Amino acid sequence: MLETAIVGGGLCGLALARSLQQGGTTFALFEARHRLGGRILSVTAGSGLALDLGPTWFWPDTQPLLTSLITELGLAYFPQHDDGTVLHLTEADKAAEQINGPPIHQGAQRLQGGMASLVAALADELPNERVHLGYQLTRIIDCVTHVRLVFATATESVVVDAKRAVLAVPPRLLTDHVGFSPELDDATSEAMHNAATWMAAQAKVAIAYDRAHWRDKGQSGNAFVSHEQAVVGEIFDACDGDGAKAALGGFLAFPPELRETFAVGLPMLMASQMVQLFGSALDGGEQHYQDWASERFTCSAADRAEPRSEHIEIANPMLRRALWDGRLHLGAAETASHAAGYLEGAVNAARRIERALARTSGTGEGSTRRGQIAVDAKLSGNDASLAWFASWVAAQRDAAFDDYRARLNRSLATQQREQLTQLAVLGAMEAVFAAALQVIEALTFDMRGVAVERGRSALTPEVQKPFRDVMQSLLDDAVAFNRTSCALSNFPHEHKPSKDYVQTILRDIAAAWQEFSLAANRVLLAKAEAAARQPSGVSS
Repeated sequence: MLETAIVGGGLCGLALARSLQQGGTTFALFEARHRLGGRILSVTAGSGLALDLGPTWFWPDTQPLLTSLITELGLAYFPQHDDGTVLHLTEADKAAEQINGPPIHQGAQRLQGGMASLVAALADELPNERVHLGYQLTRIIDCVTHVRLVFATATESVVVDAKRAVLAVPPRLLTDHVGFSPELDDATSEAMHNAATWMAAQAKVAIAYDRAHWRDKGQSGNAFVSHEQAVVGEIFDACDGDGAKAALGGFLAFPPELRETFAVGLPMLMASQMVQLFGSALDGGEQHYQDWASERFTCSAADRAEPRSEHIEIANPMLRRALWDGRLHLGAAETASHAAGYLEGAVNAARRIERALARTSGTGEGSTRRGQIAVDAKLSGNDASLAWFASWVAAQRDAAFDDYRARLNRSLATQQREQLTQLAVLGAMEAVFAAALQVIEALTFDMRGVAVERGRSALTPEVQKPFRDVMQSLLDDAVAFNRTSCALSNFPHEHKPSKDYVQTILRDIAAAWQEFSLAANRVLLAKAEAAARQPSGVSS
């Protein structure tokens, strides 16, 4: 039986598969398409230039996980050509106005060979026998000791059993195409339905030219078209690093239904708009076009039907919960705790699932198990106890968020109207601190040689450390949940908490953390005193 079945061969699924491969875990990756990459798609123009019809850029300053992955894989990249000049076309029958200002792409970088080179590099590290293309998941069943996945291929139905499954697929696609047995809880199902798939209903064009004529005229290639008849709304330079191989890229302004209505004439309309913006030298060109709204493995019915809304970069935390007692995990960029929807979010989701699997797997020669938490077998004594405690604290994230939701619902039920988020977050975190004190009291530590300086045990900072991520995670999850909660829509202060409100909540949590730290220190000092009274060789 497989240890882990990964469904979805986009960046999240591939990054997770690479990590599992490096860790020696048995896995298989299943992708519905007959190619890997998901929304990452690069094509090659006749000139040999790689053109991105999906994600194009990454930002090293704000996307550390993706940048680190690109660096690990040894991929070359170059800055997006952008001198700050931009053409703005506001009326269909007039020339565009050139505006000079700061670069609009803000440090964006592009991969040499297109973003698909990232997909290829990840795929190269995976054994061929572990990657299965053309496998569409239709049903997943919780069998209590494992999960059963049912796939449809071009010729047959295939059943796969695995100890756990990761669905690295945009949540809305799961609601469209996959049956769950038993059905998922209402809160999770609602969160999945409400998680808009980033760029799913968009279309993109890339047009290769014989040379970058716009650069010859001192133009950057940046342009915005905002009049009612706009065909391509945003345009950018898509040349290679030195500009020798020329192209422009753009995002369509037409909504999906208009793109279908004008499908036959769309190539001519796009070419004409480029000429209007940059001159007759751009008449023609080699067009490559991708309408993601027509891709059933990218765009759900809900994505196609609803207008583009405000993008929320922290996904509903219900999407990050382990389901079916840890046998089922939801992935994809739309589940990320940071940069949701973006490539950085896809790596963020992969790292989160990797940590969750490592905490509970206990497989391999390098780990052992204490209860349901895996601990590195190389650790011993206090290091092992502290590692177990850190894993225990990390595992409280879901419980703390559940507690937050329960407290919030109770407040709403009793018609409380003030400080809803503040009181619920603080109460949930205080409950975790109280449970942690009991865990510390029960843990075995060898207190011999543990220094005590100015009344503080040297172990106290170690038991404090794991809470920093959990405290921030709970607050981030609460804010993200509030933004998606219909019940809070009548409470604007809670629905979209202000920075001042969030800072107030942080101060409350910090005060509770300080109280916990003092209490934990007292427990550790008591253990040290007890150890001093015990015969040699006995730990407390």
